[in-house]
Amino acid sequence: MQNLKKLKGDASNRKFFRKKYKNHSSIVILAKKNKFKNLLVYDAISKILNKNKIMAPQLYQENYKDNYIEVEDFGNKTVFKTLKKNKNKRILYFKNIIKLLNQLQSIKDKKIKNFKNKYYNIPEYKKEILIQEADLFSEWYVKKNLSKNKRQHFNRKFKKIIKTLSSCLKMKNKVFVHRDFHVSNLMLINNRIGVIDSQDALIGNRAYDLASLVDDVRLKTSKTFKNKIFNFYMNSQKNFEKNKIKNDFEILSILRNLKIIGIFTRLAVQDKKKNYLKLIPYAWSLISLRIDQNETFLDLKKLLKKYFKKNL
Repeated sequence: MQNLKKLKGDASNRKFFRKKYKNHSSIVILAKKNKFKNLLVYDAISKILNKNKIMAPQLYQENYKDNYIEVEDFGNKTVFKTLKKNKNKRILYFKNIIKLLNQLQSIKDKKIKNFKNKYYNIPEYKKEILIQEADLFSEWYVKKNLSKNKRQHFNRKFKKIIKTLSSCLKMKNKVFVHRDFHVSNLMLINNRIGVIDSQDALIGNRAYDLASLVDDVRLKTSKTFKNKIFNFYMNSQKNFEKNKIKNDFEILSILRNLKIIGIFTRLAVQDKKKNYLKLIPYAWSLISLRIDQNETFLDLKKLLKKYFKKNL
């Protein structure tokens, strides 16, 4: 006999259910909003990952008309949960995650047939998308925390600075970028690491997923630990200038954490998901950590100190 058990959701509008039948289980993903991305694209990206020997949930059946797909069940054991319990194993796990990241970044496939038998091409992570994402900080966090006059002045300067920062990136968009590559989206399955939540993948800068992993807003780690992981990645690389990746890593970490503050504020205001608000102070501390390391951030630092001194 089958039964469906609702699972804890994430920051998206999707709903997840575990479906049990005798000794088997699967995950049903229900998405009434953005179903092209949350169902079709999700499966297409998973197919690309599996094709490249990276574990991602395989499709069992689809019912696009009724807004759901049924996929492989990876269980409940996230790397995040494991690291919370076993802090002494963090380095070991992160070294394996860096190897996985290198696998992701060596993917050459950019298109694949989805379950509607049409080709899906992974889009490029264009500069305009980065700017739009950073603008979520203005649209939600600034709007909630500054008066109208202050807001207008802040936003005018902020837009110019973000545009300049995105122009300071030195590496080309040429690798697979998961876009939400952190330990809560990595699952432990029989001593292997599987990847979930891949529907936002783009072809972009190799420093982006590294920044998501090292400066992860959900998992607090020391500056020393962050440096170790960053250096482990750097030592695993060949054929690129290391100063370029350091520059891009710092810029993308700051842009990403500004975006995250905006998204978490939106989730609280629009969707009444207030549990993400508690992560905002650490996102600010990650911005503070990176903003002092590069003269490129002088204007941004001045602006944020003027309006958000207590946060920075």
